[in-house]
Order: sequence, then C-alpha cells, then structure tokens
Amino acid sequence: MPLVKERVRALFRKALFPNNKCLAVADLGCSSGPNSLLAISWIIEAISGLCSQTGRSLPEVLVFLNDLPGNDFNSVFSSLPSFYENQKEKNGVESNCYISAMPGSFHGRLFPSRSLHFVHSSYSVHWLSQVPELPVQNKGSIYMASTSSPSIFEAYLKQFQRDFKNLLSSRAQEIVPGGEIFLTFMSRSIPDPTSKDCCLFWWWLSRSLVEMAEEDENCVFDKLKSGRNVTDCIRSVTEPILRSHFGEGLLMDDLFKRYARLVGDHLSVEKTKCFNIAVSMTRK
Repeated sequence: MPLVKERVRALFRKALFPNNKCLAVADLGCSSGPNSLLAISWIIEAISGLCSQTGRSLPEVLVFLNDLPGNDFNSVFSSLPSFYENQKEKNGVESNCYISAMPGSFHGRLFPSRSLHFVHSSYSVHWLSQVPELPVQNKGSIYMASTSSPSIFEAYLKQFQRDFKNLLSSRAQEIVPGGEIFLTFMSRSIPDPTSKDCCLFWWWLSRSLVEMAEEDENCVFDKLKSGRNVTDCIRSVTEPILRSHFGEGLLMDDLFKRYARLVGDHLSVEKTKCFNIAVSMTRK
C-alpha cells in the first residue's frame, strides 16, 4: 500500500534513531495466511529504497506480529524462510529483519513503554473486544440491522468508543515520541450504520445462518459459481468468531455455500462498493 510506505519513509527521515539502532515495528491483527507478512514487506521495501537513495546502511528491524492467542502463528513462522529469501532478492541485500509474535488483545497493553517506532493495523481495529451488553434482544440479526432498536445501535457505539480509547491510550504509552501509528478501517459513505456499504456482507451471513436453522441440514445448492472470492475473504475473518460463538457443531462448509449463493445472486444484478478510511497519527 503506497500510503504505508509513504508514512514509513516520512518516519525514517525524522532520524528518530541512529544507524546502529533497531527500528521496532508492530502489526496489530496480523492473522495467518498469505497476507500476514504483506505489510511488513511494504515497510522493509520502503526503508530499503530510502537507504539506497540516501546512502545510509539498512537498520535492524524488529517486527512484532500481533493477534489473539488462538491465531495460527505456527503457519506464519513456517513461511518466514521464503519471506526472508524474497526480501533478499527484491532488495539485493540482507534485510536485517527479525520477526517474532506478540499474542494478546490490542485493546490493552502489549509492549514496554516507548518501545515502538511504527505501529500498523489493517482491517482489524474496527472489531470489538466483546459482544456489547445489549439492553434488548436483537432478534433475527447478528449485527446492527434496520430492524434493530435504537438501543442496539447505542450499545455498539459505546462498546466501540471504549475499545478504541483503550487501543489508542495503550499505543500512546508504547510508541516513542515522534513515532507513528497507521490504521485502515472498513467504513461507509453515509452516516446510516445500516447502509449497504458496511452491512450487506453481514446481512448475507445472517440470512445464511437463519436458513440453516430453518432448513434440512442436508439441503444442497447448485448456485455456487458466483461470489466465491467474496466468500473466501469473509470466511477467513468470520469463521473463528462463529466457531467461538456457536461451537464446533456449526457446519461451516454448508454455511458458506449458502453465503456464496446469496453473494452471487446479488453481484449478478448489482455491484457492491467497499469504503475504507486510513488514519495516520504521530505520538507527541
């Protein structure tokens, strides 16, 4: 992502650390899979390119990959040898990059005071630390829907405000003065929290769960040709949450076959746009 590289280059130009000091980076909500090391590769490439232009030697880069303790860090670690080799081929020199894991919730403290120079998070910090304490039952929905009462919306807003405040206050203690945090959020184009911009994916998932509760478990669907890419992305994010909430008895393959059908039906008649917000903040 060009914006991430731009902010890393700007940070590096501040000369917060001499050539012989380590640059400490944290990626919050790294997950596991092909994209787990993508942001780190951007950061290393940005630093390597700037050092090549200015004649500076590459600093050592200490990377902390963060996610909840249940994340499959082993699969991420198994990809490190090829990652290091790819970085060497791209940059022409050893990257001096050292990667480790820091399991835990980013809604609280994770690192020592003033120990990080750059914190990155992509499509992670909009997730809540817990299901809000709902004053009334949110019948038929797994999210804020048009049928939800105003008190449901208020509960979700208050939970997000608490979580986001905790996240920022924790990072404020962990980032060095002059250091930066770069966050990318899912967002919407209008104030309405039930707009299609952000809720359509959850309506499909909610509808799929309702279908499973209403229909025979052995029902087979033929309309699975469209929507597979969207389904794969949503499944990678939501499956651990669904298993935690509903238990191992939920038939995931069946659920996401239904989801793919609903997505395919929609995409065949209407295009869906996604909106993001990128925020960069500097520690005073």
